Amino acid sequence: MLVLGLALFGAASLAAALAPGYGMLIAMRFLEGVGGAIVAPAALGQMRGLFPDMAAFARAMAIWGGVSVMGAVLGFISSGMAASFVSWRWMFAAPITVSALGLAASAGLLPSARPGEAASRPGLDPLGAILATGGIMLASFGLIASHDTTWGSPVVVGPIAAGTALLVMFIIAERRAADPLLPPAFLLDPRRIVGVSGMLLAAAASLLIEFVLLTYLQRMRGWTPFETAASFLPFALALLGSNLLAARIVGRFGEEATTVAGLLVAGAALAWLADIGPKTAYLTVLLPAQVLLAIGIALVFSGAAVLATANVAHHQMGLAGGVMNTAMELGPTVGFALFMAVAATRADVVEGYARAFGTAAALFGMAVVAALLVAPRGRRRGAA
Repeated sequence: MLVLGLALFGAASLAAALAPGYGMLIAMRFLEGVGGAIVAPAALGQMRGLFPDMAAFARAMAIWGGVSVMGAVLGFISSGMAASFVSWRWMFAAPITVSALGLAASAGLLPSARPGEAASRPGLDPLGAILATGGIMLASFGLIASHDTTWGSPVVVGPIAAGTALLVMFIIAERRAADPLLPPAFLLDPRRIVGVSGMLLAAAASLLIEFVLLTYLQRMRGWTPFETAASFLPFALALLGSNLLAARIVGRFGEEATTVAGLLVAGAALAWLADIGPKTAYLTVLLPAQVLLAIGIALVFSGAAVLATANVAHHQMGLAGGVMNTAMELGPTVGFALFMAVAATRADVVEGYARAFGTAAALFGMAVVAALLVAPRGRRRGAA
């Protein structure tokens, strides 16, 4: 599945780069999403075989968490550079290259299948997949629609209500399925709840600052795409530097403490950005807040990746990867849509951005409290 996902992702990226029109481009972007969704859980499913020692596996997961957010940030920056100097088609050079390298390395690096592994594979759950996907899509669409209309509008209420109903049906169906897509007991581990929630919030905050500052700097301040992309270089460098240290921090202080510290730092950065105004200075406000947020996000992702895979059986590593990947995708969809729905409650665009940052900071603070209350109980249970 990993090889299949890489091949599909790379081929779709190449076709997108060569797309003759918008329709073809959107179709290939859809296939990229399918390929990426296959790669993420399949790759994590290989991690335990590559790192059988639990201490080494924990270090690898800490690095995994940091690397997972780097792709999105570097893609954002490189895309702006490509659009400024060459062509938007060159945006796909990175995913094509990464896919090709992954395929070339897979034969020599990936562990072979274990005896009897095929016989132990669970069945599929198409009903659960349809209900979960439909529920998330409809609920997200309703939140996005609230940006341009009132909350009482049918185009907002209808999709949100329908999406919520489908998600409730998904929970019921999973309790009755022989091989559920998401076993209900899987998310009951307190440490896993903290890890998955931290990933969702960190992913939402990452897209929030990228989208808001991109729009703010270009439309409100008149910056060019190149200047805007360049303004995020300190964010990327801080993220990279923090990722290099995050695994050691997790090993030194533990995954719970690292996740909580990251949530605190990221929350402080978002609270700082909640004071954004029409003429907020880049060097004294936006730049340091970006760097602070990057440090917090890197710590959250590294600690949360270890928490999310704590006490996971070998045969459920693919499931853990799917849950983690879903959390990282729900952040930029449902989480980000919620923040922008909050922003839409203000007539002034910049005031709306400030309220969105403030709301995100409040949620990070609530996550800190929840993590302090929940994660220690999960650790004691795992130790027992």
